[in-house]
Order: sequence, then structure tokens, then C-alpha cells
Amino acid sequence: MEEALAVVFIFGGGAAFLLAISPIGRAIADRIRSRGVGGGSDERVRYLQEGQEALLEEVEGLRQEVGELQERVDFTERLLARNQGRGQLPEAPDVHN
Repeated sequence: MEEALAVVFIFGGGAAFLLAISPIGRAIADRIRSRGVGGGSDERVRYLQEGQEALLEEVEGLRQEVGELQERVDFTERLLARNQGRGQLPEAPDVHN
């Protein structure tokens, strides 16, 4: 058991060292450092603002669609109410022909 643990530590430590000196490891370290110091916050703020603007545009589009759907529902309700006053509903078209 101890031998297997030693092998894991040796290879794991070597892999961690190689990751630390690789460009990916440096990028991760820079990212961690920028969180603590506050560097790069302008980019993050700009990124978040762009995301917020995109979400607001999407919400506005959805609001317009919901408004249009509400108008259609109102029209359908008025049409059905008018036909119920006559005692009949409109006939469905025959789609099996």
C-alpha cells in the first residue's frame, strides 16, 4: 500500500510540476493572482456588461413575443365568446382529404 502511495505522489508531483511550468499552468496562476489583487477587473466588468446587455435584449424580445401572444389569446377568446352567444362553435376543417 505504501509503495502504491509513493508512486502516486511521485507521478502526481511530477505532473503538477509540469503543469505549473506549462503555459496552461501560468494562465491558471495569473487568473488566481488577478482575483486576489483585482487586476484585470476592467475586462471582467466589460464582459459582464456585454452579457447583461445581451440578456436585456433577449428579455425585451421575449416581452414583445408574450405581448403578441396575449393579443392572439384575447382575439381568440372574443371570437369564441361571440360564437358561443350564437350557440355553436365554428366547424373544424376536414384535414383527412
